[in-house]
Amino acid sequence: MGIKTYFADPYCSGQRGTNENTNGLLRRYLPKKTSFESLTQVELDDIVREINNRPRKTLNYFTPQEMLKSELLVKGVRFQS
Repeated sequence: MGIKTYFADPYCSGQRGTNENTNGLLRRYLPKKTSFESLTQVELDDIVREINNRPRKTLNYFTPQEMLKSELLVKGVRFQS
């Protein structure tokens, strides 16, 4: 797909700002010590859908899903939501 990939140094949370922010968003739905055994795939899919449809400042207030869709359209790849 020609996407640039960046790997942060271990234990350097400052290099993973978006990752750390996303972890915080996940904790709103799944606090620490949450048992994942009781969660269904549908519940997990709903959480992912909500997070991916949340506008991000780092994306000029577009959602991650909107950005992915626009990148795939530029490359001529069909996108299903």
